[in-house]
Amino acid sequence: MLKRCCFILSFLAAACILVFTFTAGSTATGQTSGLEPSTGIHVYLDELPVSFDVPPQIYDGRTLSPFRALAEAMHVQVDWDGATNTVTARNAQTTVLLQIGNATAYLNNSPVNLDVPPMLVNNRTLIPLRFFSEAFQCRVEWEGATNSARIFSPPAAMAVTAFYALGDTATSSWTGLFGTPFPNTAGGHTDQVSRLALGWYSLDQDGNLLTSSSTGWQKPEGWQSVLAAAKAYHLETEMVVHLTDGAGTLSNLLANPSAMHNAVTGIAEEAAGYSGVNLDFEGLGLSGQGEELTKVRERYIEFVRLLTVALKADNLKLTLSLHPLNSAYRGYDYQALGELADQIIVMAYDYGPKPEPADLVLQAVEETTAAVPAGKVLLGISLPGETPQSILVKAGIAKRYNLGGLALWRLGLVPDEAWDTLRSTILAYRALSGIE
Repeated sequence: MLKRCCFILSFLAAACILVFTFTAGSTATGQTSGLEPSTGIHVYLDELPVSFDVPPQIYDGRTLSPFRALAEAMHVQVDWDGATNTVTARNAQTTVLLQIGNATAYLNNSPVNLDVPPMLVNNRTLIPLRFFSEAFQCRVEWEGATNSARIFSPPAAMAVTAFYALGDTATSSWTGLFGTPFPNTAGGHTDQVSRLALGWYSLDQDGNLLTSSSTGWQKPEGWQSVLAAAKAYHLETEMVVHLTDGAGTLSNLLANPSAMHNAVTGIAEEAAGYSGVNLDFEGLGLSGQGEELTKVRERYIEFVRLLTVALKADNLKLTLSLHPLNSAYRGYDYQALGELADQIIVMAYDYGPKPEPADLVLQAVEETTAAVPAGKVLLGISLPGETPQSILVKAGIAKRYNLGGLALWRLGLVPDEAWDTLRSTILAYRALSGIE
């Protein structure tokens, strides 16, 4: 249930295969006499398995693995020139040129000697994979005990939203972000965050904007200091409007046009102090089906449409935090909502087991991106239930499917090792500006 990055490849060769060089050995000659059957080799990119249409094989003690799937997962564009038997692979920073039978490759026009030259086997092209992976700044590890090749792509540039909520002194969002107690500031983890989603607002069923709610979300004393510090560290801010349908409050609000108008007006007026709004309406569509479920979806769409119009008048953005399509909540029409909102956070968690099952997260991402452009989608990760390795998997899913970014629940609950892992695989947009 895995899912997507800039990886739409023009692949003119029928099926290219790369050579993965993990061990020392004799130089390949281009002959196929040393070709051996598959020995159960597994290839992982960012801890996600790569599926191949041709099983990995061994050539003179060297591992060969199918190329197309891996190249696509790495978002590398590849062109095949049949007249010269040449493969050209490129991304924004790197160009690699390899030719069948030629032990000299070219990396950004500089010659590189290969242990194994590209070769043709049964009309398929075999290319040294370790060289290829490392040429595109990937780190490669070979795990002999499991016959596994593990490839780790370089940090990808993505937007990172971090939820800021109240907490006790042990789970302070302020300390979790700035690394020092309120009201002092320091760089902390601000390098890994692009935007703060400030959980300070709710609504009643009449559409009145509240600064406190029964779920514990509230606007704190000293909120002005949070906004000032965010500005000082060049972080965007969103006002989160959080409401659940546990007692029917949300359904009653959406069924009342007057209440919806009241809510939209109140949110739009308050939003003037922020970069935009994060609408977190949870619990829709748990029960009901047929026409009843259709009405629930249509009412939410109408609310989002009204809010979008109001926010755009002030040049403000709208983010929707949504249950995943493979959850129990079916009240969200992703395609219609994706056409209205600037971005969608798919809250791919609370499935039960911890860490969150990768297959369910992948399914959620695949279903989301089937309805919403990938660049609009942020993968929500509930970090307290994850491990460093599972965080790599979740971030790897976002990279594999070329999502717009990540949304982290929540500041104050993220252990240092989680930040370290994220820093190794994700480059927050803010970091690209050169801000320290």
